[in-house]
Amino acid sequence: MRPGAVGIWHLGAAGTGTLERKHRSSSTPSRSPRFPAAALAALILVLTACTGLAAINLTPAETRRIGNRIWQNECGGTLAGLTSWNTGENFASLGIGHFIWYPKGVRGPFDESFPKFVEFASARGTKVPAVAGAKEGCPWKTRAEFSEAAGTPAMKELRAFLAGTIDLQAEFLVKRLQQALPKMLAESGATDAGEVQQRFDRVASTAMGCYALVDYVNFKGEGVLATERYAGQGWGLLQVLQGMNQETSGRAAVKSFAESAKTVLRNRVRNSPPERNEARWLPGWLKRVDTYVGS
Repeated sequence: MRPGAVGIWHLGAAGTGTLERKHRSSSTPSRSPRFPAAALAALILVLTACTGLAAINLTPAETRRIGNRIWQNECGGTLAGLTSWNTGENFASLGIGHFIWYPKGVRGPFDESFPKFVEFASARGTKVPAVAGAKEGCPWKTRAEFSEAAGTPAMKELRAFLAGTIDLQAEFLVKRLQQALPKMLAESGATDAGEVQQRFDRVASTAMGCYALVDYVNFKGEGVLATERYAGQGWGLLQVLQGMNQETSGRAAVKSFAESAKTVLRNRVRNSPPERNEARWLPGWLKRVDTYVGS
């Protein structure tokens, strides 16, 4: 580990595994339990995901650089971009990672990440403005309401909170990547989990590779949700890792990751509903992926 590095570890959702065991009466003969092969393989996979070795070691400066790159990717590096609501979407996009925040009573196919960041920031002792801590969801119900509120005290307070927690948001993004791996291993199944883990580790072996992993999982998700599929095909980090060349390492692994990401994104556009016109976004997506192998 580099001096001053912060170790990020592969852990299960809770960091520990607990097996519940029923006690037999002393009069009941004991015998070894029998598990179907598939169930045993699944159990081994879960335990492996919970006890994996460290793969990401980032200094605070490296974490900050990753956050600044993502801020540039998502918001053009601007303060105004920290509070946005994109045309055609039913949620606000906040912070350097454009964390999703749904209004009360509104849900969609995408994972809602802004409340998770607020919880993360609060746990770190950061003062959270009342508007951000609202349990009922985003107080602005539509894009029009959100835009009209741009100069209100509540919006200014929200933007100040986001502007003052850039480093913390970067840490949150890295933590999200940490939590993504066990989910991806479980989704990929006992047969493919080993290859997914190896490819993840190879990409994560360099600072640029860590940036690529953190950015892509924030950009297009983990690839484990059934709701994030077109024609049965996902477009998340899992699908990119599955499409990589297994033998690469170091910078070559990052290049293989980027090539796989472009293929996955092109497939998403090809499979997307025509009315969404996702082809208009593809050039920007591919340009973003190019930054993974930049100098």
